[in-house]
Amino acid sequence: MLVLTVDTSTPAVTAGLVRLDDAAAATVAVRVTSDARAHAEVLTPQILQCLREAGATPTDLGAVVVGAGPGPFTGLRVGMATAAAFGDALAIPVHGVCSLDAIAAQARADAEGADAAAAAAVAEDFLVVTDARRREVYWARYRGVDRVEGPGVAAPADVAVGAAGAAAGSPDHVAAVGLPVLAPASPTPWGLVAVAADLLAGGVEPASLEPLYLRRPDAAEPRPRVPAAQVRA
Repeated sequence: MLVLTVDTSTPAVTAGLVRLDDAAAATVAVRVTSDARAHAEVLTPQILQCLREAGATPTDLGAVVVGAGPGPFTGLRVGMATAAAFGDALAIPVHGVCSLDAIAAQARADAEGADAAAAAAVAEDFLVVTDARRREVYWARYRGVDRVEGPGVAAPADVAVGAAGAAAGSPDHVAAVGLPVLAPASPTPWGLVAVAADLLAGGVEPASLEPLYLRRPDAAEPRPRVPAAQVRA
């Protein structure tokens, strides 16, 4: 199965194609643009570039996996709307996964081929931390393959570090939490598919796409104006 992956939960606008066979995933193509303001402009062109690199067409896709956040409102909405549009147009399932889980999955895979210290870090408690703006971070804590706390949003000093000995995600924000940095810095196509692999392999009907905003958007619709006569009354 050829799976389209999309994530716009961080400043890294990520699109990729992953081949999933017998629950084993292999990245076929990937495009990443680091620009928090360019989600809408670059995402679809990146998807088309990945298809061209793979020698594939949209009709070759069997499913879509999209990072559902947590992430800022505007960027996250672009990725999820794009994923939903491809799914609707092609009549293929669209699975939303926690973007922090995707980073954690990739961190575990990377650590297997790294030094003993990295392997030990992801075998025990570790964090995933990304930029939530407003001097805050999105975070979750993992123990082995399980997420044991989060996702949440907090100031770095208020993150529930627990027994975590390292953290993956945005290096600047990991440093603010005060832990050694693990790769990767943002969700990868392989990590996104790894989180959804069992669902994809089993042909499970996807749940409704629900973005993990964790807080209200900065922009809000203006409230109706109350006539002055009613205010005086």
